[in-house]
Amino acid sequence: MKKSILAILIVSIFGIISCQNISGQTKKPSASRPKSKPAAEWKKVLTANQYHIMVESGTEPPYKNDYYDNHQKGVYVSAATGDVLFSSADKFDSGTGWPSFVKAVDAGKIEVVTDNSYGMSRDEVIEKSTGLHLGHVFDDGPADRGGKRFCMNSGALKFVKK
Repeated sequence: MKKSILAILIVSIFGIISCQNISGQTKKPSASRPKSKPAAEWKKVLTANQYHIMVESGTEPPYKNDYYDNHQKGVYVSAATGDVLFSSADKFDSGTGWPSFVKAVDAGKIEVVTDNSYGMSRDEVIEKSTGLHLGHVFDDGPADRGGKRFCMNSGALKFVKK
């Protein structure tokens, strides 16, 4: 019983770390990413949760976010700009508790930068036009759909039903 609990705990920790964290795009250090507006201006237009995730590079809890279990057809737009970023056609159940996609609708709308926070190196996904944090991308997505897992924060997105 103790071994089962320990195994579950270890798997959970790795899941959380992995989403706290290549689309073939050039990776840049996240410290150099420009923000299109000063943080004070984003604070006026984003909710507290959106601000924490997008400006402060926060991460929402797994399974306690709006879109991890959303199976409706539509698109996911940036909470900051309204630009279409992801489609329900590219969404899959990764089992991590965050909404996961195999690709962005338009790779030119996002950028992958190096994130060296928490003592590890990960590939962070930011909205290219704003420099705001969306989530991370990993190489453990469905192999038959490109192998990528864009692990996004629901708080950085808004869903538009079709």
